Amino acid sequence: MRILIAGGAGYIGAALIPQLLDRGYHVDVVDRFWFGNNLPGNVGIVHKDIFDLQASDLTGYDQAIFLAGLSNDPMADFSPAKNFIFNASAPAYLAYIAKKAKVRRYVYASSCSVYGYTENQLFDETCPASSSYPYGISKLQGEQAVLQMIDSGFSVISLRKGTVSGYSPRMRYDLLVNTMFKCAMQDGVIRVNDPAIWRPFLGIEDATMAYTRAIEAHESLSGIFNIASGNHTIGEVADLVKLTIEEEFGRKIALEIKHIKDLRNYKVSIERAGTILSFHPHQNVKSIVRNLIGNMDKCSDWDNPQYYNIQVFKSLEEAKPAGVETLPIAAGSGR
Repeated sequence: MRILIAGGAGYIGAALIPQLLDRGYHVDVVDRFWFGNNLPGNVGIVHKDIFDLQASDLTGYDQAIFLAGLSNDPMADFSPAKNFIFNASAPAYLAYIAKKAKVRRYVYASSCSVYGYTENQLFDETCPASSSYPYGISKLQGEQAVLQMIDSGFSVISLRKGTVSGYSPRMRYDLLVNTMFKCAMQDGVIRVNDPAIWRPFLGIEDATMAYTRAIEAHESLSGIFNIASGNHTIGEVADLVKLTIEEEFGRKIALEIKHIKDLRNYKVSIERAGTILSFHPHQNVKSIVRNLIGNMDKCSDWDNPQYYNIQVFKSLEEAKPAGVETLPIAAGSGR
């Protein structure tokens, strides 16, 4: 099977692609390599932006996976206009030309951010998606655009992922568990703005498993699937990160609870993914932290700007000549 992955050099792609190669798949990547190239040497590289691709560029591929775009709320808030181009228009265009090229399946990296705010309810895929923030809105627009292209010859699977954390060769420290781990190791303190809000979290190993299940699902299968390793309040995540580090290193970690209100609050059911995709997560917060500890020698330069998507994005925007648009549409997504 031949697979084209847009944004494949990003946080998830750098962990997923070696596994796909091990399973015997031929993988090519479209990416602008904002964060460097941490991919295996036998991965093919397509040196084009998504909007420069034509249907002829996708001829011969069996599946296309969209991991590209702006990957989190800070990037979307910094440039709402580019957020809507990269997260809504780009996946729609890639799906459009993939379908023209007779690609059989399209897998879209969506996000549980589309749910926005919920109260005391476990949301499944039939519940209303009502985000009022640029990132969540754009991810929902991209999802709706690609899903409406489904027909008997074109399967579309949208994975609404929780906040991904854990070690990847393209490391990030701007994600929930990763950020807490970095702060604890560097400063000896974990800072929590709002301990009461809920988030679905997703270990990187569970994330790559979800994509593998989507790729290998029956060719007739389409639809939306919540993907998470579990649901926790931010306060509980902080407690679990603190406890794991204290157990592993025997050092005391402080907590700084600020009670700054956050209106993004949601938890999700993954029952559908288990029943239909055979997605059964095995990671938890403590195993993610231990994974980070085990790989700490590879990424302990905590303040490296390459580990923070918003820092790289801002530097690219500031470096571009006046009047020139930067269109790094195939940059790797973190969710």
